[in-house]
Order: sequence, then C-alpha cells, then structure tokens
Amino acid sequence: MNYDHILIRFGELSTKGRNRKQFVQRLSFNILEKIKDFPKVAIEKSRDRMFIKLNGEPHEQILDRLQSIFGIHSFSLAVKTKTELEEMKNGALFALEALPYKGKTFKVTAKRAYKNFELDTNGLNHAIGSHLLRNTEDLTVNVKQPDINVRVEVREDATYITCKDIPGAGGLPVGTSGTGVLMLSGGIDSPVAGYLAMKRGIRLEVVHFFSPPYTSERAKQKVVELTERLTDFGHSINLHIVPFTDIQVAIQKQVPENYTMTSTRRFMLKIADKICEKEQGLAIITGESLGQVASQTLQSMSTINEVTSTPIIRPLITMDKIEIMDIAKHIDTLEISNRPYEDCCTIFTPSAPKTKPKKEKINFYESFFDIDKMVNDAVDRTEKLLITGKKQEEDSVINDLF
Repeated sequence: MNYDHILIRFGELSTKGRNRKQFVQRLSFNILEKIKDFPKVAIEKSRDRMFIKLNGEPHEQILDRLQSIFGIHSFSLAVKTKTELEEMKNGALFALEALPYKGKTFKVTAKRAYKNFELDTNGLNHAIGSHLLRNTEDLTVNVKQPDINVRVEVREDATYITCKDIPGAGGLPVGTSGTGVLMLSGGIDSPVAGYLAMKRGIRLEVVHFFSPPYTSERAKQKVVELTERLTDFGHSINLHIVPFTDIQVAIQKQVPENYTMTSTRRFMLKIADKICEKEQGLAIITGESLGQVASQTLQSMSTINEVTSTPIIRPLITMDKIEIMDIAKHIDTLEISNRPYEDCCTIFTPSAPKTKPKKEKINFYESFFDIDKMVNDAVDRTEKLLITGKKQEEDSVINDLF
C-alpha cells in the first residue's frame, strides 16, 4: 500500500452542467501537457473528481506543477483502497502513518458517493476513527480544529483516503474561453492582466510593440521573460514583436504633443486587432486601470476604442496599484517588470497628455496618415516567437506539504 494517486477537486467546473465534460476534458489535457515528462502517469475521471494515477512516478514535482493549473479547486495525495471496511481502515492508518509530519489531533471526514455502502457517514467516521485511535500513540480526536483531517471518499469502484488538501489555482481551464490577444508592455500591469485572463480560461497570444533604437534588446528580453512566466499557468504562447519605430516617429512629427499618446494607443490597438483577426482571437486584453494614467480615463478609452469593434477585456479596470502589485508578486512578475529598461509606451511620453481627447480632433490629426498601409506594414514585419516556458528541471518542489 502507498500514496499512489493524486485526487483533484474541480470547484467551479462542477457548476457547468451539460458543458462540464468539455471543461473536464480540457483540464485533463492541460494537466497531461504540464506533466508530460512523467510518461507513466494516467488520468482517471469521474463526474466530480479527477484522479492522477502515479504508477511509480515521484509525486513532489507533479504536486508543484498542479498548483499553477487553472480549473483545479484543490488536490491531495491519496491512498486508493477497495471499498471494503477493513481495507479502508488499513488504508487510513497507512495514510496517517506515512505522513512526514506528525500531529497531535485528528478527525475522520467520510463522504459517501456510493450510497449503498453498509455504513452511513457517521458510522464510517466512528469505525475508522476508532481504528486509528487503537493503532496509534499520542493522537487524540479533535473534530473542530484537528492537526490532520483524514478524508475518506467512498465510491463504488474504490475508496480514496487523503490527509492534506493543497489549494489549487481555481478559475477555468486555459483554452475553454477561446483566444485573446494580450497587449504586453513590459510594465507591472499587463502581465497581471494576462494572468487574470488565463484564469478565466482564455488562451493568450501576446503582442509587444518594439521601437529600436529607442528601446533596447534588454527591454525585449524582459518581455520574453514575462511571457515565459505566463506560460507557467498554461501552455506555450506566441509572442508577436511588432516593429513600431516608424509609426511612433511619424506620430511625433504629425500629431500635436498633447495628442501623441492618444494616437499611439490607437495605432497599437489597430495593429493588435489585425493580429487578433489573424490568430482567430475573440478579444483584446489590456492592463488598463481606470484613472491610473492619462490614457486610462473613460474619455481617453472611449476615443482610443473607436478604432476597433473587437471586445476589449480589462481585468484590472477597478484595481488600484497596490492590488495589482500584490498579484504581480504572487505570480513572480514584479521583479522582472521593475527592471529599468524603457518600453515604447514611455520613451515619447508627452509632458501634458490630454486626459479628455476629442474624437474629431484625433481623427483630423490622423487623416494625414495612410493608416491602413502603416498598420499592414507593421503587421507584415512582425516577428513571431514561440515561448515554451522554463525548463522542467527548474521546477521548485513543495517542501512542507509532503
């Protein structure tokens, strides 16, 4: 007998009714993709649970990777037994004794998915709890705040026994909500927006606007690393590096200074829209937070939005900077974003940008451009990089759970 399974609980996926199967299928695919360097593992599915059969593979790295897979509410290392009372008692005792940490109190929490089992929930709690008390030393029962909660899930084909729940990432499996194009600047906000979009099941295509010689290769590398970090929460991501120098220079020459930011954002949005169409995306995702900078007032966003009919998702729209930074710390992008390399959004920032730009004025200023030609030329010269993520051997390991 050993810890030979990982039990996965769905959480939000359990509410999907008739569509649940496709969500579970996508979650299963995402898990297998994440742990594909452990070829012996197999996945078993039931209506409200998923089970990873380890088949001798080490559990530490697998547990670690599961923490960043959206669609999982929680998971636990599990012992699988026959649905027979003596087997269940012995399995619970093994699960308790095999833990590397020791507690002084425990309780048994039984759940019967198989309603025809000979004992009800209270009878199971008593029978298994009594067995554990008789066969262990220095352990007492505490039903309110136990050190160890021995959970027994009784199913017709098998019973699964766990002693520790690990929180999952929640949300929906990446890929269940379609594809969106993330405008990634290299700052703090846009990686967080990408993370939150992925949490709602969106598969990302990433667009970055690159303006050499005003922006350096180190700024480009920063964006590559931010995209790489986002792959930890899904799969590989296409990073589209848009050459933006010619457009920015043209804007500086033609558009009055206080409207250059508005025009720059409009061109970015039109280019992102073209790439979104090319990649069969359904939405554009930005890191905008209402009122944070001049281009993020309602009036500015309305004027900038005029150039596209594609839906724009703004996951951070009501957050303040502290909230955004807290998430950036959590997903390990803050330190990368804080590297002091200029991006194209900051190099030509006017001293007094318009916070309430007029649509008729910006349309007049831009009427002197051949906008379609400029946008198409930038899209045609865009560099597309496949970012596959960090090497698997760089995974950290859960040190204090098992």
